[in-house]
Amino acid sequence: MSLKKLDMAVIFLLFIASFSNSKADRDFDVRQHLSTVTRYGAVKDIVDNSFIPSAIPDGCTPIHLNLVARHGTRSPTKKRMRELEKLASHIKELIKDAKEKNLSLQKVPAWFHKWESPWYGKLKGGELDIKGEEELYQLGISVRERFPDIFNEEYHPDVYPIMTTQVPRASASAVAFGMGLFSGKGSLGPGRHRAFAVTSESRASDTILRFFDCCQTYKDIRKNQEPAFDKLKEPILTETTSSLAKRYEFNFTGQDISSLWFLCKQEATLLDTTDQACSLFSPTEVALLEWMDDLQMFIVKGYGKSLNYRMGVPLLKDVVQSMDEAIKAREGNQVPGSYEKARLRFAHAETVVPFSCLLGLFLEGSDFERIQKEEPLDFPLKPPHKRKWRGSTVAPFAGNNMLVVYSCPANSSSKYFVHVLHNEHPIPMPGCGDTDFCPFQVFKDKIVEPHLKHNYDTLCNANLDQPPKPETNMLSQLFRWLFGWGNDDAQARGVEL
Repeated sequence: MSLKKLDMAVIFLLFIASFSNSKADRDFDVRQHLSTVTRYGAVKDIVDNSFIPSAIPDGCTPIHLNLVARHGTRSPTKKRMRELEKLASHIKELIKDAKEKNLSLQKVPAWFHKWESPWYGKLKGGELDIKGEEELYQLGISVRERFPDIFNEEYHPDVYPIMTTQVPRASASAVAFGMGLFSGKGSLGPGRHRAFAVTSESRASDTILRFFDCCQTYKDIRKNQEPAFDKLKEPILTETTSSLAKRYEFNFTGQDISSLWFLCKQEATLLDTTDQACSLFSPTEVALLEWMDDLQMFIVKGYGKSLNYRMGVPLLKDVVQSMDEAIKAREGNQVPGSYEKARLRFAHAETVVPFSCLLGLFLEGSDFERIQKEEPLDFPLKPPHKRKWRGSTVAPFAGNNMLVVYSCPANSSSKYFVHVLHNEHPIPMPGCGDTDFCPFQVFKDKIVEPHLKHNYDTLCNANLDQPPKPETNMLSQLFRWLFGWGNDDAQARGVEL
């Protein structure tokens, strides 16, 4: 090939690469990359296309449904709203300082100059947003339409119990769901709504839906690790701060970047605004910040420490008990309307994430076998590597797991099966041969039984008098892997936090 042709080929390849990257940037929707602050509708239909869901055999009918759902999209808490007000004040100070020193503000985003927090002056926070109400209302309608054989009875609180935590955004989510589920079934108002009961346990004793709040061991460990989590974020925030400071020629601090990333998530989720705070970050930077949030979720709520999900065993027991009772009612030919057909629960990410872990969802390769052997898992891979563990799909606002018991004909391989859905889509269970439709006894033996050897009271009141272990070794191991002190492509070491 001549030198001229070679030059032309190189130019062509560079053009193709540039075009491909620009198209990828255009197709990038930041609203799908906000970890657990992601709205349900943005991600609920994102599924693993390599997985082929089971075809429900002819003659199999659903007889009982368990739902474990997170509350819908909510407003920022009072603490985080004050953080955004501090951000606004600091931006004003930086602009004023730059003007006094005759520094150029040419590259500073125009919206900075008059920006105030959208939640400025608001006195309360953390409540269910109107978008969250809609999410749960539509989920209620969707569940009823998908499983008409289950929701064909006259409403009674013993047939369709609805349970929630005492946190208002969770109980409001339960109400919104119930309004959708029972819409058109009553006589109240133009929508023919009906009244229904929503029950909750005291925060101090709710070991089924707020097991994390009742587990003193977990609370102690989490408190002791807070400095470690702050250190964990530092390298990515420092790198991002440096990049944005150069790009916009503005004296950002690490706290500014942390607050701007939070603002991006709130603007995109609550206001559908993606051309202000979110536009400050490149897709690559968003991916890193998202991964930073996902990693913290993995460590604090997920597979990072076995206690995170083992303390959820009371919820798992409650789910299986309801299944056993439904099967017993079926076997006893009980009169319709005399037994429970669905148990509907509304709680938090701290509930849904551990429950997903108890089911063995979102695991990579041989991770399920490692969990059975009580071995620690590798951390989720850093971008640009692909990973299953993403907060936006594991526990978005209104994220949910449904476990549906099916009764099948006598000539089937099993008389009863459990169909597992995550965010309304079938999902494989490694403990059941990577299928979403598992024989009930196999589900109990392979997935449930190994967890039942752990007692909640023993786990959550263990070693309270022991001093916390030092975090130095854990941090150094994290840094070596996460932030370039070793091979960037290497898998994480198995570190239990």
